[in-house]
Amino acid sequence: MIEGQASGASSPKLRYGMIGGGQGAFIGDVHRKALAMDGQAEIVCGAFSQSYENTLATGDALGLPKERLYRTFTEMIHGESQRHDRPDFLIIVTPNSTHYPAAKLALEHGFSVVCEKPLATSSTAAAELACLVRETGLLFCVTYAYSGYPVVKHLRDLIAAGEIGEIRFVNGEYPQEWLAAKLEDTGQKQAAWRTDPKLAGGSNCVGDIGSHIEFMAAYMTGLEMESLCARLDRFGPGRPLDDNATVLVNFKGGARGVYWSSQIAAGHDNALRLRIYGTKGAVEWFQETPNTARVSFLDRPTGMISRGRDPMSLRAQSLSRLPSGHPEGYFECFANVYATYLAALAKKLRGEPLAPAGLDFPNVDDGVRGVRYIESCVESSARGSVWVEMGT
Repeated sequence: MIEGQASGASSPKLRYGMIGGGQGAFIGDVHRKALAMDGQAEIVCGAFSQSYENTLATGDALGLPKERLYRTFTEMIHGESQRHDRPDFLIIVTPNSTHYPAAKLALEHGFSVVCEKPLATSSTAAAELACLVRETGLLFCVTYAYSGYPVVKHLRDLIAAGEIGEIRFVNGEYPQEWLAAKLEDTGQKQAAWRTDPKLAGGSNCVGDIGSHIEFMAAYMTGLEMESLCARLDRFGPGRPLDDNATVLVNFKGGARGVYWSSQIAAGHDNALRLRIYGTKGAVEWFQETPNTARVSFLDRPTGMISRGRDPMSLRAQSLSRLPSGHPEGYFECFANVYATYLAALAKKLRGEPLAPAGLDFPNVDDGVRGVRYIESCVESSARGSVWVEMGT
């Protein structure tokens, strides 16, 4: 049995502010709970909602003083940038349409940023943010959080070491059932904004969950997408954005792939799965059972890797928190992304050099690529499911 790693440290806590994530929201509370897990950062301010009453109620529940609760993110960024105890970074957990303006203003005022995906609703805006990050030298993380699972790290290292040979085919799927009925018509907040083009952008299903497939496939294999052919479906009557998508993928070097994402797949909860096939073997990982993975080789029996029990790569083991038989899940993978980001940010604030190994979190360039993927899927489908070259 491999024991879990100790978490937490004695270094001073970093300070953060949050844009979005008020009462009734989902992902903001996930971020706060994940950050609390290691005790390395504390929330000091927020503009949690378009409703100031919601912001006040959220801030009160979090124990924040009223003077650090703001009506808008613009007011918060301007106000907090003048304080001697200003936040070290800001977290953006709003609907997609706000990601770009909030992140741009934060960077312009010297704040490092953690932003939910997709990075922006257009590749032009996403590229502008990437330029700002390079100009300012600030740290930017896009929370493709599934990359924080230790088993994902191990499989990535296994693939990079050539254990399954040259990659031939990648199959990614992410089915959910939660929008099989028109939940947005009931007033459900999460469904309402995701199916609204003014808030979600040009895509619902691909933007919300299909983008996770794109990132995870790229992260685990290191392959670069060359072209794609997409069909985006709208099965919800009167729905303006996609709720089901099938994408054929060509990678540079000759590998191929098929990605399927769906929010109308009855019987599925949050079933992200990656199957990666090489010339010498294959790996398979399923998000709903994230502590294990299936590994196959042509010259030996297929087996299962279990986090906590089986030896893993050094990077993967460093993020394994509990002994075998104690499942680690969604909060832990989020906390692992933050642990890496906060360690890098703390070093940067101390003026210490950052090595590539310490920057193993989804960055602004990953975010830009994700937005280009979404746009390419929308374009391909709108043109009759033609092949589209991926831009750079």
